[in-house]
Amino acid sequence: MTTYEGTAAPVTPTGDGRAARRGFALLGTVQATLIFTLASLAVPLPRIAAEFGLDQGSLILLSAAYGLTFAGLLLLGGRLADRYGARRALTAGLLLFAAASALAPLATGYAALLGARFAQGAGAALVAPAAMGALRALYPEPAAYGRAMGTWGGLSVLGATAGNLLSGALTAAASWRASFVAPVAVALAALLLAPRLLPATPPGADRALDLRGALLATAGIVLASTGLVLTDAHPWGSAPVLVPLLGGLVLLAGFARAERRAADPLLPPDFLRDRRRLLGLAAIALTAAGTATVFVLLSLDLQRQRGYSAALTSAAFVPFAAALLGAGRLAGPLLGRYGPGRVTAAGLGTAGAGLALLATGAELPYAYGLLPGLLLLPAGGALSFAGAAVLATERVPAERAGLAGGVLNTAMELGPTVLFAALLTLGGSAAPLAAAAALFAALALLTLRLAK
Repeated sequence: MTTYEGTAAPVTPTGDGRAARRGFALLGTVQATLIFTLASLAVPLPRIAAEFGLDQGSLILLSAAYGLTFAGLLLLGGRLADRYGARRALTAGLLLFAAASALAPLATGYAALLGARFAQGAGAALVAPAAMGALRALYPEPAAYGRAMGTWGGLSVLGATAGNLLSGALTAAASWRASFVAPVAVALAALLLAPRLLPATPPGADRALDLRGALLATAGIVLASTGLVLTDAHPWGSAPVLVPLLGGLVLLAGFARAERRAADPLLPPDFLRDRRRLLGLAAIALTAAGTATVFVLLSLDLQRQRGYSAALTSAAFVPFAAALLGAGRLAGPLLGRYGPGRVTAAGLGTAGAGLALLATGAELPYAYGLLPGLLLLPAGGALSFAGAAVLATERVPAERAGLAGGVLNTAMELGPTVLFAALLTLGGSAAPLAAAAALFAALALLTLRLAK
């Protein structure tokens, strides 16, 4: 029996029983909220642009700000969680996330809102890997942890879907500022409940933080991602794109070199030598990218081309949410029966078929042009995320749980940034969706062949 830190209530972190289920519910809600916050500005962007008088470049940076710091700081967040203990790191991250989320709706100008979004991402970068470290403490047995990760994998798609649905409804009913109510409420509730529902996690070994590696990784990811994001407003050969993109790639190359020489690297090279883990991370990145691409392109097309309101745009994604929840309930049993490799491949193939249908139905009526794709994409995405989360984290020792969480979430954040920038060069919405469908099919075949 392990006793909670700061309370006399005991918890048995075996993955069985009421205590573990309650802890999982708390951590799962937090994880979904982090991705909810990432997606929550997609639908209200036209309203924000009108209120603050933003041009396309400013709007793109505002949309990407949260994801930039989230992705850039995740590896450092994972190391901090492993070194200082998952629950302690979770608390620190939630405090920053809650404060930034509370300041964002009070913003009276673009700079204040942009700063709040950057700070939100920094808090999320500490919360996400710490949550996975705490999850490992709840489920120390490998079999129980694998089952938990099968469910965990679908939470991010659920959070992104909720962000699009609720933000549109809240924008129509009140204001885009109301989208920040949920992150504040969840963060405050988690701060109150974590000491009671999560076991205390002891600090790891007193290891160096590899601050050089952290600085190179963070600066490289943020700069390269900024360059990719700005391709929507500037040509690929322009200075606003090339300067940060090339600078970021140089820093990332320096990071890779520094990690090979570091005595205690931020990202140990051997961590990425596992073939199944690499396939899982690739599937996570691609599934996140495909879902984000659909949300952004379809949300803009529905409002600008078809004249949908923010509320009606959100309503168009309700079938997406229903299919996601239904497939999520099937993921666990399917993983137990067929294994994570086959489930991931099947999910990728199904999601790719959904993207292909959306590409061909972009100009057709909603009922038979968009709806079939909006059912297949989330069904496949839920299965892909569930299986890939297991592939990416299996055989990871407990002392690297934070690292695993950081790497998994980095793939989830960088996937949409890199792929979306590349797909936008194809123009329109049909061509990017068709290209994404082809990538899904190719990775599904590769996963089926290699993830045995």
